[in-house]
Amino acid sequence: MEAIRKQATKLREQVARQQQAVFKQFGGGGYGGSDNMVTDEAELMLHQKLERLYISTRAAKHFQRDIVRGVEGYIVTGSKQVEIGTKLSEDSRKYGIENTCTSGSTLSRAAVNFSRARVQMEKERGNLLKSFGTQVAEPLRAMVMGAPLEDARHLAQRYDRMRQEAEAQVIEVSKRQAKVIDGNGNPDLFSRLEAAETKLQDLKSNMAVLGKEAASAMAAVEAQQQNMTLQRLISMIESERAYHQKVIQILDHLEGEMASERQRIEAPPPTVETPPPPPPPPTYEEVNINSTSTSPMQNGSSYEVDYFLGEVMFPYNAVSNVELNLSSGDYVVIRKVSNNGWAEGECKGKAGWFPFEYIERRERVLASKVTQVF
Repeated sequence: MEAIRKQATKLREQVARQQQAVFKQFGGGGYGGSDNMVTDEAELMLHQKLERLYISTRAAKHFQRDIVRGVEGYIVTGSKQVEIGTKLSEDSRKYGIENTCTSGSTLSRAAVNFSRARVQMEKERGNLLKSFGTQVAEPLRAMVMGAPLEDARHLAQRYDRMRQEAEAQVIEVSKRQAKVIDGNGNPDLFSRLEAAETKLQDLKSNMAVLGKEAASAMAAVEAQQQNMTLQRLISMIESERAYHQKVIQILDHLEGEMASERQRIEAPPPTVETPPPPPPPPTYEEVNINSTSTSPMQNGSSYEVDYFLGEVMFPYNAVSNVELNLSSGDYVVIRKVSNNGWAEGECKGKAGWFPFEYIERRERVLASKVTQVF
């Protein structure tokens, strides 16, 4: 009996040491809400890393989903704006083409310019919305629903279930140890305890391998999420910036056209140049002077000049048979200029007097113009 007691005491101490070692390795906090298993330092760090990765990838997934929803809403709203802007452009173009105003076409031209600019701006808006869909929403949606994220999350969930199973196995080992202590050396209890401990070690080994695999997969997904989301945000900013730059160029050009039309409206009406009043008609003596004379008159009423050509600047209607009818643009050969403002010459084969102020001297005239004089 004494020998049996010593053997039982020895066995009890051995079981207590094993139990202490097991509880040192497993327990105290667990992934996915398991808080009753104390682990060694390496396994605990791996478990905490998986928890952080799980939280990070979940938050990034929700952010990507929010971006997709926001961009899709922007596309829907922007498409409606394109529709409204296109209708406004068509109405403006229709008014500009019809041009029903009776006092001018300034507003009609401005409406056509506005219509053209609006079409260009709505085209740029459509390109922007298209780029938002193809370069932002679609890639992020594919990543949210993609296999890499789901596979990594499944690995993490498998690791969590294995941890829970290991926790349950720790409790089973503890129960087996208690039965061995109270079983007075029953061999079946020893074998069952050894089997439970072996299963626990296998679970621990498998859990370590699976944890490292899950952590690697989750870390890769996290890096992909961060890079992809940042790139899509930058792409969205670049597309929107390019859109606004093009719209500004269109608006600047349109503003210049509108300002030009406004100046036409606000400018004072052009003044019509009126001819100076004609001088008194030539005297009887001047009319009877020989136009081919080359000596100046003694009374100083007229003087001879070298022949030269003059262009008629203002029309003149003759009031006597010794005067010439002149039209703007006619060319006259001037032979004599009177001191009282009259000149004598020939135009279109006819000779006579006319107001000299209505004529502007021309030094160089095309030959075709000269032939019109005679």
